[in-house]
Amino acid sequence: MAAEGPFLAAVIARLADPKFNLAAFGVAFAIGILVEAPVIMLMSAATALVEDRRSYFRLRNFGTALGVVGTALLLLILTPPVFRFLMHTLLGLSGEIVTLTNGALWLLLPWPGAIGYRRFVQGVLIRSGRTRLVAIGTVLRLVAMATTALVLYRATEFPGAWVGAAALSAGVVLEAVAARWMARDTIRRLLSAGDTGVELTYGRIAHFYLPLALTSFIGLAVQPMLTFFMGRAPSPLESLAVFPVVNALSFIFRSLGLSYQDAAIALLGKRLEHFPELARFGMTLGLVASAGLALIAFTPFATVWFESISGLSPELSSLAIVPTRVLVPLPAISVLLSFQRAILIQGRRTRPITVATAIEVSAIALLFIAGAWGLGLVGVTAAFAAFVGGRTASNLYLAPACLRALKASRAADGSPEDESGGAG
Repeated sequence: MAAEGPFLAAVIARLADPKFNLAAFGVAFAIGILVEAPVIMLMSAATALVEDRRSYFRLRNFGTALGVVGTALLLLILTPPVFRFLMHTLLGLSGEIVTLTNGALWLLLPWPGAIGYRRFVQGVLIRSGRTRLVAIGTVLRLVAMATTALVLYRATEFPGAWVGAAALSAGVVLEAVAARWMARDTIRRLLSAGDTGVELTYGRIAHFYLPLALTSFIGLAVQPMLTFFMGRAPSPLESLAVFPVVNALSFIFRSLGLSYQDAAIALLGKRLEHFPELARFGMTLGLVASAGLALIAFTPFATVWFESISGLSPELSSLAIVPTRVLVPLPAISVLLSFQRAILIQGRRTRPITVATAIEVSAIALLFIAGAWGLGLVGVTAAFAAFVGGRTASNLYLAPACLRALKASRAADGSPEDESGGAG
């Protein structure tokens, strides 16, 4: 999935008016991930909650309702009065970027529903241990996205931002269909087994899920917020153009941490008994991910990546190098955050995750204001420096909550360490 961003940025950069189209694509993508926020945690919820026939249908119905809410929210944003206020008054964007963003958002309309259903089905697959099928679905998504982008690039006069949005939608729709087809045997066995666990009511689903949904909504608000801030910081157009390219590169390495959250939920065990093994694996994963980004950021390969591969001009390429270096610690601390969230989700303690995300977003806003408006940093550099600082604040807040969850699990297991007060 992380390959999408660099690929689409490279395509857009090679079409007409790359600076405007990269900026518009970045704005549309930021709004798109914001409206998908209600459904983004359905994978984790399905991994943790779907045990039998009843829980499958109830969580599926719950997820369908969330997908309808996300689609309705995007349609609301696209109504002319709301869209004009958002683009002109709030973000202060120029007319050309606004027009390009509008078309891109219409093309992203299938996103919330397709992503929600796909993540729900993939959670069912992860819980059953069939993660290979999740990977196959992602490959199919990438192929559909790349094919759509290349066809539109060669055969149409679509602006780059529209090419990117259409390719994203084609990819997620195909992946949702493929995920359901590949999960057919797993779902059939699940439904034939009947109801075996404790009844999962809609009230219990809401109690478990709403803190996670709020977490996603707050967390995914970061990119629109930074888009707003960068529009009012030094070098606004250049920052908006560079932001999706640098973000896409870092996401290649951060995505390892995102995948780790659902793997850890599935493998920790009901009493978190596999914490030591997963902690060791996570530490190695985080260090390797950050080292991979550093290998690009601090070597001549950075110029190769941004100019030859991503297609940026030398001016934009030079602007991208410093924020990329700032982001080097982010993959490691993102792995840590995913592991912390997995511990709390498996321990059914989702409320601290929401609080930590609120702390993260608040810290990002304050650090951006200090960096861009206080120290005069270029907008994109201030944005990513604030991102690293905010994510670190989230890690620090969650550490005590994770320790409490581990102590509680060991106490429930009756281990001697807990009786002697050891934290482990």
